[in-house]
Amino acid sequence: MTARNSGPTVRRRRLGGELRRLREAAGVEVEQACEALRCSASKISRLENGRLPVRTRDVADLLQLYGVPPGEHREELLALARESRRHGWWQAYQDVVPAWFEVYLGLEAGASSISVYEPQLVHGLLQTADYARAVMRASLPEASDDEIERRVALRLDRQSRLREDGPPRLQVILDEAVLRRPVGGTAAMSAQLTQINRTAELPNVTVQVLPLAVGAHAGLGSTFSVLTFADETDHDVVYIEKGAGSLYLERPAEIRRYRVRFDRLAASALSPADSATLIADVSEDFR
Repeated sequence: MTARNSGPTVRRRRLGGELRRLREAAGVEVEQACEALRCSASKISRLENGRLPVRTRDVADLLQLYGVPPGEHREELLALARESRRHGWWQAYQDVVPAWFEVYLGLEAGASSISVYEPQLVHGLLQTADYARAVMRASLPEASDDEIERRVALRLDRQSRLREDGPPRLQVILDEAVLRRPVGGTAAMSAQLTQINRTAELPNVTVQVLPLAVGAHAGLGSTFSVLTFADETDHDVVYIEKGAGSLYLERPAEIRRYRVRFDRLAASALSPADSATLIADVSEDFR
């Protein structure tokens, strides 16, 4: 299998970051950029943060304002603008993907490394269909059966990238409570735990369990993911899911803080081998 196209999200971030750099280097204020595009300051902000698709014509106007001459760099940015408007693979599930989660899917698709701490549920990239279905029925009680199945299909489709050429490095730390919460019933939970260990056998996947006996630890009160990208111009992102929305942290100090938290959690957790043993033992308990 070939590696899946990373989609427009990472390209938008790359383009937005370069447009911000060029604007600041040219000494152009946001208000001047607003006048050039006849838009609001919030649009310029979202464009520079990679949160908004941008028309090639708008990029051309901004490059002219910033004094970028015709040449290779200008053409590269215009090509990036065109590519950033293409649909990502998840567009096939647009009917069940909220706008706030679409951003994350794009980042996940383009990430070279994903580090996750999960205190309540098995992470989506490790879930079985039955486990995912049970989670969704509990969290979306008004959803129809068809919608639930579409969401399950999306979740399983996300997982396929772990087995493609050039897959991301996935490191997941699960709180021990996740293993002992019988989501979907005992049979479904046993199968789910077995699936975690099978996925952890992939060379690009590491799973660790944080024992309950650890007590207070660096991850109390939050679920978070740190996403890293192969291109050094694409800065890392911390993703925090909050109810029906999400929070993205991108400042270097914020990234460092969460990396330290993750490293401390990994140091407190069981080794991958000991984690696999515990997961297998708990799986047997559910049978």
